[in-house]
Amino acid sequence: MKRPNFFQFTNGLKVPLPFSNKEYENRLKGLRKIMAEKDLDAVILTSMQNIAYYSGFLYCSFGRPFGCVVTSKSSIVISPNLDAGQPGRRCYGENLIYTDWQRDNYLNAIISLIKKVKRIGIEQDHLTIERYKKLKDSLSNPEIIDISPATMSQRMIKSEEEITLIRSGAKIADIGGEALVKAIKVGASEIDIAMVGRDAMEKAIAKYHPNSELRDTWVWFQSGINTDGAHNPVTTRKLKRGDILSLNTFPMISGYYTALERTLFVGEVDDASLKAWEANVKVHRRGLELIKPGVKCSEVTSELNNLFSELGYLHRRTFGYGHSFGLLSPYYGREGKLEFREDIETVLKPGMVVSMEPMIFIPEGEPGAGGYREHDILVVNENGAEDITKFPFGPENNIIK
Repeated sequence: MKRPNFFQFTNGLKVPLPFSNKEYENRLKGLRKIMAEKDLDAVILTSMQNIAYYSGFLYCSFGRPFGCVVTSKSSIVISPNLDAGQPGRRCYGENLIYTDWQRDNYLNAIISLIKKVKRIGIEQDHLTIERYKKLKDSLSNPEIIDISPATMSQRMIKSEEEITLIRSGAKIADIGGEALVKAIKVGASEIDIAMVGRDAMEKAIAKYHPNSELRDTWVWFQSGINTDGAHNPVTTRKLKRGDILSLNTFPMISGYYTALERTLFVGEVDDASLKAWEANVKVHRRGLELIKPGVKCSEVTSELNNLFSELGYLHRRTFGYGHSFGLLSPYYGREGKLEFREDIETVLKPGMVVSMEPMIFIPEGEPGAGGYREHDILVVNENGAEDITKFPFGPENNIIK
C-alpha cells in the first residue's frame, strides 16, 4: 500500500465559526492588500494567532506544526493527520492534511501549494530557523519577506464583530470575579476559590457562545506573599484575616481572551497596605481617563510615571500600564506594538482594544507587603474610550468581610 505524504479529506459539515464568513473575507482582503503592497505571491502563516485570525481555526500543536497558505485566490489550512477532520470543520477555506509516514511531510504539503512562487511572506517572529532554511532550500531560494509587523497592525484594529465578542468576554470575566468573591473566606484555599471562578466562566461561555471551543479559560487567585507576581500559579495556601488577595479571571472564547484583575483584602486592611492600594487605584483611575484617540502609548506611560513618582511608588512599579486585547497575539501574549510603555510610540485609534492595569509590588517584611493590581479593558472610539469592565475596584468595594 502506498501511503500519501498529504491529502484532502472532509469528515462532517463545517461548524459555525466565531465570526461570519464576511468577517473572514474582510480579513483575507486585508492580508491580500499587504501581499500586493509587498509584491508577494503567497504567505505562509504558522502562528496560532494568525492562523486563527485569518481562518478561524485555533490549533493545538502537541509537537506537530500547523500552517495556513494564502494566495490571491485561496486560503488553505495545513494540519497533521493526528487531528483528522476537525481542522477542516473549523476553518474558513480549505484544509490539506499531512501524514507522519515521512519526515518533513508538513513542509512537503506547503511546497505542493507554492512550487513556482518567487516572493513569499512568512512570520519571522514565529517560524523556526530550521524550517526557514528547509523552506528556502526546497523552493530554489525564493525571496522571503517578513509580514509579522504588517499582520500585527491589521489585528490591532478590531472589527464590530470582534468588539461584540470582546464585550461578552469582559462580561464573563466579571461573572468569574463575582463568583470568586462569594467563595472568599478565612480558611479557604486558593485552589478551591479559583475553581469556583473558572467553573462559573466556563458555564457562561457555554451558555452565551454555544458554538465556541471551550478551552484555556483560567483563574489566577493569589493570597499573601503569592501576590508578588502577576502570573504566579494557584496554590493550596489557605486564606487568613488581613491577607492581601489578587483576583485574576481570564475567560477564553475561541482564542479571544479578556481579563479582570482586582486587589482585595480579607476582613481588614492595615494602614501601610491601604496607602499603597489607594496609590495604585489613583494611578488606575487616571489611566482610564487618559485613554483616547490621538494619544501616544508613551505619553500615557509618562504621565502615569509622574503620578506614581509623586505618590512615592514609582520604584515599586513592576509592569507597563496595559496592552492590546482580543485574539491572543502571540498566544498567551499580546501585540508588541500596542503596549503602554516608555518606548512605544503607537498612537491610539478608534477600534483598538486595550487594558489599563497598573501594578506595584512591595517585598515581604516591608510595610504594605504584596502585589497590587487593578485591570480594566477599554474600547477606543471616536470620542474617547469605553470601559467595558464593570467589576468595582478600590478599598471601598473590595475589603471582603
